[in-house]
Amino acid sequence: MISLTSKNPAQLAVDAVVVAVRPRGNAVDAVDAAWLPKELVQLLARDAARLGITGAVDEVRRLPGTGLKASTLVLTGVGDAELDGSAAGREALRRAAGAATREVAGLESVAVALPTPDVASVGAVAEGALLGAYAFSRYHSLHDAPVARVELVTDRTRDKAAGEAVARAEVVAAAVHATRDLVNTAPNDLYPAVFADEAKAAVKGVKGVKVTVLDEKALAAGGYGGLVGVGQGSARPPRLVRVAYSPAKPRATVALVGKGITFDSGGISIKPAAGMEAMKSDMAGAAAVLHTVVAAARLGLPVAVTGWLCLAENMPSGTAQRPSDVITIRGGTTVEVLNTDAEGRLVMADGLVAALEEKPDVVLDIATLTGAQVVALGHRVSAVMGTDEARDRVVAAAGESGELFWPMPLPDELRAGLKSKIADIANIGERWGGMLSAGVFLREFVGDSPWAHLDIAGPAFNEKSAHDYTPVGGTGVGVRTLLALVESYA
Repeated sequence: MISLTSKNPAQLAVDAVVVAVRPRGNAVDAVDAAWLPKELVQLLARDAARLGITGAVDEVRRLPGTGLKASTLVLTGVGDAELDGSAAGREALRRAAGAATREVAGLESVAVALPTPDVASVGAVAEGALLGAYAFSRYHSLHDAPVARVELVTDRTRDKAAGEAVARAEVVAAAVHATRDLVNTAPNDLYPAVFADEAKAAVKGVKGVKVTVLDEKALAAGGYGGLVGVGQGSARPPRLVRVAYSPAKPRATVALVGKGITFDSGGISIKPAAGMEAMKSDMAGAAAVLHTVVAAARLGLPVAVTGWLCLAENMPSGTAQRPSDVITIRGGTTVEVLNTDAEGRLVMADGLVAALEEKPDVVLDIATLTGAQVVALGHRVSAVMGTDEARDRVVAAAGESGELFWPMPLPDELRAGLKSKIADIANIGERWGGMLSAGVFLREFVGDSPWAHLDIAGPAFNEKSAHDYTPVGGTGVGVRTLLALVESYA
């Protein structure tokens, strides 16, 4: 729960009060915190270095709440960021708020007294605080519970727009948390049929949203050769789930296609054992699509949004597809499968064709598609490629939302590497530029339609330590960017 207050933070009945600090020589400055008791101000000026307090980004320190009603003062670093209402300033606030609430898990209540120079900054602080207050507890309860109550301190409590910004932040955080929950769920508990049921449950009570599920028989009858081929090696058959939000008078129509490989063993082209456990996250794109549609509906956006969840489990067995098999994607394009571990593009091809049959204004696909994405951009920056306008619109939406997406090219010369001697196209090309080759493959199925491809392979699942508002495990990356993009059409 989050609420706005204009009361003096020193007098709030909470467990902890959060303030932003930045470096100042050998000391630190508390930002917009004239209300701090003199004793604490002197401590920061005199003893910050001795206490190891630097004000660096992602640094969180606790001090006794001397002179406060709260027992604890939490210092969250913003580094040298300009907290001026710019997109960069808002992201610095979002991260600082998230780092603080993440680090104070186990406390019941916290007041977040960070700078709010404008309404958008109020929303950013609220969003960060909520994103940081997350834990996945389905299988154990050994960790501390997230902060249950957040009071956001601002002088904008009477501003209706500020209240709306906080309400939006609650919807966004709920969508990201739900996406993280799906990504973190064990694959024996989340396979295609169960994912489809989760989609139905997620839209229950949400106005204007309808879910349609195609099972393995309907997929075979409908010519969805990618989904059928990838899923045929598993005892748990594939699904294609259509989640459609239809407002009364939409100003635009947006299609979102998500990769939903609920576990990726690599199939016959099996992956190395080391690190394979992280392949439960290969459905992060579909999870992001589902909860972006739900969020758009909850916000009542005047944009029709249809999500396509391409769900399959990629397993080796006597019925699995083989390297050298030829499959037919919906619409008739034949694909020679040279590597069964390049399966995501096969199910996404089916989804893209199905999405474009409804003639949306723009189609976006999001997928944990290639290890080459991680090689190129690391674990925190996602890639986006596609038609110029759609790609640039994604980059702009990412900038507004605080997510990191980098525009990448789709070189025409890479198409030659995807040639097949016996089919229209092969599912892999040469090793170098593998992320771009995957994008070129998907481009084959969108024609001249406005389209963007988002590769989130690295950022979707955090196997290292938590940072800012990002936990270990599923991150929920992509939800905020996709939602901001949908809002850009409103």
